[in-house]
Amino acid sequence: MAARKAVSLKDIAAACNVSVATVSKALNDQSDIGEETKNLVRQTAEEMGYFPNFAAKALKTNRTYNIGILFMDDMQSGLTHSYFSRVIESFKKTIEERGYDLTFISNNRSSQGYMSYLAHARYRNFDGVAIACVDFYNPEVEELVRGNIPVVTIDHVFNDRSAIVSDNVNGMKELVTYIIEKGHRKIAYIHGAESAVTKARVQSFYKTTLDYGIDIPDEYIYEIDYRDTEAAKEATDKLLSLDDRPTCIIYPDDFSAFGGINSLKEHGLRIPEDISIAGYDGIDIAMKYSPQLTTIVQDTDMLGRRAAEKLIDSIENPKTSLTEQVNIPGHLNEGETVSTI
Repeated sequence: MAARKAVSLKDIAAACNVSVATVSKALNDQSDIGEETKNLVRQTAEEMGYFPNFAAKALKTNRTYNIGILFMDDMQSGLTHSYFSRVIESFKKTIEERGYDLTFISNNRSSQGYMSYLAHARYRNFDGVAIACVDFYNPEVEELVRGNIPVVTIDHVFNDRSAIVSDNVNGMKELVTYIIEKGHRKIAYIHGAESAVTKARVQSFYKTTLDYGIDIPDEYIYEIDYRDTEAAKEATDKLLSLDDRPTCIIYPDDFSAFGGINSLKEHGLRIPEDISIAGYDGIDIAMKYSPQLTTIVQDTDMLGRRAAEKLIDSIENPKTSLTEQVNIPGHLNEGETVSTI
């Protein structure tokens, strides 16, 4: 049987009755081609079984169409991380729609031996790198950010790099305001470990309570790692041992809130009849748990999509792509865990 002849741009152009240049622009999603023409060319190309020669495309554009992602949290949860897994899934879906592949930068990094993150990115010829949920103060991470490879950070801001971040200030303000308006004045906050996200949330927490004339005692504040249920349980135990214990406890994230729930159950306390709680993130299990958790639902789909769009723009349009910080708002899920006093 004779081998099937490869479909060329010229073949597609003849079938669509347009020029080869128009076909090329349509397949590369260039803005000077109308959507109707793009759809016609793409559908025809698919029907004819056209597959682009990525090796030739890479030579022509000086791109590999491969994007790296650096993601590793302190708890080593990987893609079981309920919040960031959804962000990364949205990021992956968006870059694949634009013709890019995604490669994770691992701890081992290379068969060639140990490499810094920047050296590994160069070795892999990444067109760009997304960075999320790492120690942003690690010298190797800073070296990667300061390198000559396009970078976008998620939930952390560097002055000269684009960042896509949740609006943590307004998110915490909305959550605390809701709790206060339900009548609570004794509000404890078990916040996450030091980071740009934590700093924004803690400052917003204190600013909002101050605006309402509420003084938060130091013994109402604890710091733990994000997603650490055991530490959340221990901090909750200490809060419950206070003579003047809080009426509401805010946890750093929904996942760690379940550690607090375990403590409350052991103390025979009902939620929210005896004590109120709130989380942050809006993960699926928190939405399905009974009573449903009061929390800020972060727009993980938008976070991932905007990060992908921003990184690809900086790759494909280096002279015109603006360095910017994009804030993605979340929304309050009132849930059922904050009672009215």
